[in-house]
Amino acid sequence: MASFKKIARRTFLIGSAAIVGGVAFGAYKYTRPLENPIEAGPNEAALNPFIFIDQEGVTIITPRAEMGQGVHTTLAALAAEELDIAWEDVRVLHGPPAQAYYNSALMGASLPIAEYSKTAFMQTVSEALGETNKLLGMQLTGGSTSMMDGYDRLRHAGATARETLKLAAADAFGIAASNLKTMNGRVYQPDGNSISYSDLAPAAAKLNPPSVELRPKSEWKYVGKTMPRVDMMAKATGTAEYGIDVRLEGMKYATVRMNPRLGAPLKSMDATNALDMAGVEQVIELDGGFAVIASNTWLAFQAADAVEVEWVTATYPSEQGEIWSAIEQSFNTNPNSMLRDDGDVDATIAGITEITAEYRMPFLAHSTMEPMNATALYTDSSLELWCGNQGPTIVRDKCAAAVGLTSDQVTLHTTLLGGGFGRRGEFDFALYAAQIAQKLPGVPVQVTWSREEDMRHDFYRPAALGRYKGAVKDGKAVLLDAKVAGPSVAFDAIERWVGFGGGGPDKVHVEGAFDQPYKIPNYRVAGHLTDLSVPLGFWRSVGNSVNAFMHDSFLDELAHAAGADPLAFRLDMMRDEHAPSTAVLETVRDMSGWTGKTEAGVGRGVAFAHSFGTPVAQVIEVIDEEGSIRINRAWISADLGTILDPGNLEAQLYGGMIYGLSAALFGEITFADGEVEQDNFPDYDALRIHNAPVTEVKVMESGGHIGGAGEPGTPPSMSALTNAIFDLTGKRARTLPLMHEFDLLT
Repeated sequence: MASFKKIARRTFLIGSAAIVGGVAFGAYKYTRPLENPIEAGPNEAALNPFIFIDQEGVTIITPRAEMGQGVHTTLAALAAEELDIAWEDVRVLHGPPAQAYYNSALMGASLPIAEYSKTAFMQTVSEALGETNKLLGMQLTGGSTSMMDGYDRLRHAGATARETLKLAAADAFGIAASNLKTMNGRVYQPDGNSISYSDLAPAAAKLNPPSVELRPKSEWKYVGKTMPRVDMMAKATGTAEYGIDVRLEGMKYATVRMNPRLGAPLKSMDATNALDMAGVEQVIELDGGFAVIASNTWLAFQAADAVEVEWVTATYPSEQGEIWSAIEQSFNTNPNSMLRDDGDVDATIAGITEITAEYRMPFLAHSTMEPMNATALYTDSSLELWCGNQGPTIVRDKCAAAVGLTSDQVTLHTTLLGGGFGRRGEFDFALYAAQIAQKLPGVPVQVTWSREEDMRHDFYRPAALGRYKGAVKDGKAVLLDAKVAGPSVAFDAIERWVGFGGGGPDKVHVEGAFDQPYKIPNYRVAGHLTDLSVPLGFWRSVGNSVNAFMHDSFLDELAHAAGADPLAFRLDMMRDEHAPSTAVLETVRDMSGWTGKTEAGVGRGVAFAHSFGTPVAQVIEVIDEEGSIRINRAWISADLGTILDPGNLEAQLYGGMIYGLSAALFGEITFADGEVEQDNFPDYDALRIHNAPVTEVKVMESGGHIGGAGEPGTPPSMSALTNAIFDLTGKRARTLPLMHEFDLLT
C-alpha cells in the first residue's frame, strides 16, 4: 500500500479547492467548482479530489479524520460502492488541507431551528447554507457530520471515476462505453477481455468526467452492511501510525509547560537546573509558558519539572465557587436566546401541580487516550507537520502565520488520532510544535504533552446551571419553562478559529432543550450567557450533553409529579410531534421489556434526546450490589435515517453512551487558586469493563436524511442513569458527577 508520505510529497498541491466528483451545484459563486488539489505524475490519475490511481491501484482520499469512529471505512465504502473495486483492495489515506475537503454539513446545522421539525424547504436551505462553507474552506471532522457530508460526495466521486475509466477503456478497445462493465478494479469487454484501472489511469486523466447517476440502494454491495474496518489490521498488529508514533531521522524531543492559570502569561523563569541535565539542549520561552528540548521525551518531562517559574494570575475567578456565582448572576441578564416560546408560560393555569428544579453541570475535559502531540520540521521556506487533528486547514493556516510562512509553504500530514472528541479540533498543540521547530531549523522536533499538561490545559466543555419550572394537570405536562446559564462554547471557539466572534442567538447553548420533539402547550427555553475567560471547546455532543441531562431529568420529574409512567409520559407528548422519535422510544420500550415497575434492588430509567439529526432512546438498569450502585444493563435504539454500516453504528452509539456515563459518574474539572485541580486519570476516572453495562443496540432507518452517529449516544445516557438511580433509591440527582452523592461500584 502506498504511504501518505509518498503520495503527499509527489502529488498533493496544497491550497486550491474543488468540489467532489467534478459536479457543480448551480451557478452561484459559492457553489462553483474549484480546482482539484491533487496532481498526478506519470502513469497516475487524480480523477477527482477523492480518487487517486497509480500503478499500485486505487487510493480513496478521505476528507475526514479517523479517530476510532470508523469514518475511513464508511467513506471508503461509499466510494468503492460506485467505483467497483474489491474491498480487499481498498486503500485509504487522509486528504491534505484543501478547500476541496470542506465540510458541507457543518454550516447547514447552524440554523436556529429544531432539526426534527425541518420542512423540505428548510432542508434545502440548510444544504445551500452548507455549501457556503466552501468559501471558508473549513475542513473539519466534528458535529457528527462526516456521513451527512460524504454520503453523496463520495458516491459521486466513485461513480465519475468509474465512468471516466470506462471512457478511457472504450477508446482503447474501440467500442462504446455502454458495452463495457466494471468489476474488481478492471473494465471488461463483452468477450471477457479486461484492462486494469491502473493501466487506464494515464488516459483517463486526460478526459473530462461525464455526468453520472448513482446506483439504487437495491444494488449496494458494501453500503448498508457491516464492513471490515480498513484500519483493523494495522491497529491489531501495532503498525498503525498515530501522531505520537512518528519517527524521523535526527529527531529531537520536546514538551511544553504552560501557565496553569489558563491564558495568562509567564512572569519569569530560571532554567539553570534544567539546562544542567545531560541531554537537555534548550529551554525556549513561549507565549504563556516554555518548552524544553531534549534527547528523549521522558528527559524533557523531567527537565520541565526542574525549571523554576513564576506565573501571572488568570483573568477568570480563581475559585470554583466564584465561577458558579458568576454563572448564577447570568440569570439576572437578558437572555441571549429564546428559541422556543410556545403558548404562555406566565399565564395562570388552574388545577395544576407545579414543580421546580435546579441542575448543575461541571466543566469537562476531553481526556483522550493519546495526549496532545505534534512533530514539526521547519526551514526558512517551509514547514512540515505530522499530527492527529480534526481541522487540517485551520492547523495549516495558524501554524503558517505563527512562523511567518504562507499557507502553501506548509505540508500537513494528518495521522490517525488516538481520540479526539473535539479536542483535536483545536490547533494549539501543532502551533507550539511549529514555534519550537523554528528554533531548530532543519531538525525535526516531536512535542509531546504530559498527561497532566494535557488535562490541565484543555478547552473545556462549559459548566452550566439550569433552572426549570413546570406543571402537570390531569396526568399531562402543561408547562415547561427552562433557563440555562453558562459561558458560550460556540462563540469562544469561533473567535479562536476564524478571528471573529459569533453573534445573535447561540443555538449551541440551548441545543438539547429547545429542539426536542415534545408537544407541551406552554413551553419556553431561554439561554443566558456568562462572560468567562476559561478556554472552552467542543466536547462530544457539545450543548446537548448539558441540556439533554437537565431537560430529560426534568421531564422525568414531571412524570412522577403527574403519577405517570415515565416512558408513557414521554410518548404521549411525542406521538403527534415526530413519528421517527416515537418509533425509537417505542422500540427501546420493547427491547428492554419496560413495564414501569421494578423489583426491590433494581432501578430502571428511560431517557430520550434528538441531536445531530438522530433520535436516540436509552433505558439503563442499575442494581444494588452489597450497598453499591452498579450499572447492570442498557438498551439503545436510534434512527439514523439511512443505515450505512450497522455494526459501526452500533459501536458508535455504545461508545457514546459509555463516554456520557463516565462523565456522569466521575467527570468534573474544578478550579482552585486559578488552576485546574484534576491532572490525570486517577482524578478523572472512566467506566471500566467490570462496571460497564451489558448493552443491546438497535439501529433503525426511517428513510429520511442521514443523521449523525458519533455523538447522539452521549446526551441521553446521563439522565437515563440518574433516572434509574432515582427509581432504585428515591433520590434525585440534579448535580453531576454522581460520585459525590452516591456509593458507586468503581
